[in-house]
Amino acid sequence: MGKASVLERIGILGGFGKDGSVEPVRKIEFKMGQVASIVGATGSGKTALIKDIELLANKNTPSSRTITLNGVVPPEEYCLVPADRLIALITQHTNFLSDMRVKEFLEVHASIRECGREASIVDETLAFANQLTGEPVDIVNVMTELSGGQTRALMIADAVVIGESPIILLDEIENAGIDRTKAFELLKQYKKIFIFVTHDPRIMLLSDFRIIMRNGAMHKVIITNEEEKKVVERIKKIDDLLLRLREHIRNGEVISESHLKE
Repeated sequence: MGKASVLERIGILGGFGKDGSVEPVRKIEFKMGQVASIVGATGSGKTALIKDIELLANKNTPSSRTITLNGVVPPEEYCLVPADRLIALITQHTNFLSDMRVKEFLEVHASIRECGREASIVDETLAFANQLTGEPVDIVNVMTELSGGQTRALMIADAVVIGESPIILLDEIENAGIDRTKAFELLKQYKKIFIFVTHDPRIMLLSDFRIIMRNGAMHKVIITNEEEKKVVERIKKIDDLLLRLREHIRNGEVISESHLKE
């Protein structure tokens, strides 16, 4: 299919669940610019599905699924050559091994990508990251000293702004204190495919559609409807209240009924 710049859609051809039965969902396609969620109980197969996507599986994983790019099975080199990687995975267990400062890290990545605007893209990436996390990241921070939330925010920003991968997989970002509404607003500005593995109802309902996993299989696909879009606005108010309460408690305040009436 050529380089990542011409990618229009990625597909999943169904395989088998944990018990060996055929997956109810036989085919799913994600189009450029869409946001999707993979949801289900713990142990339902969410991680296995996202790994199949990351590895561009071709009936060579336990699920026997096949991943297609623009409707065809990609050549093996797409999985082997780092420069051709189409998929960026942001996990919930990201740790840095380098003691570089944030500015150096982003500049090196930008120069490798040969984007031609290292200075401005570093500023853009940092601004993106700092809209996702309540703990601002500074360019002089050492990478290994960043908190979990800062690390996840920076990696999302780096993958979206500097990275060339058109498909970004995000594994349970709600666990790092990421501002989900702001994340969606920012991600929608970039024409990529974003796939979330999540337990968060707000992320599920902000997605264009969600894949329901059960017993290791893709059980059904639900497209977010207008009624659900209204519901998510009410969830947002509850979620924002919880975020404010968390900040009050972190700041050493004693919580009272008045905080619930703000």
